[in-house]
Amino acid sequence: MADPTRYPHIVVHPPALDGSRRVTEGPVTLGLASHLDDVIEILRLADLDRIEVEESDLIDWLGGGPEDWPGLSEHEL
Repeated sequence: MADPTRYPHIVVHPPALDGSRRVTEGPVTLGLASHLDDVIEILRLADLDRIEVEESDLIDWLGGGPEDWPGLSEHEL
């Protein structure tokens, strides 16, 4: 459970070869996301659902922002 007195440092890492992105809080891996909705769910499960995923300064998006999910279109064909 997240400590409400501190601010989490969430990182959405660059896409892997399959387009998925690892989501971490500090050294802890919270989950693997294949879409923005996955990031929202991962944060909800970590009791961090008060964070505005697309606009928060608490999330570092590495290798692209919340709209960047390379590989996703190939999987949907």
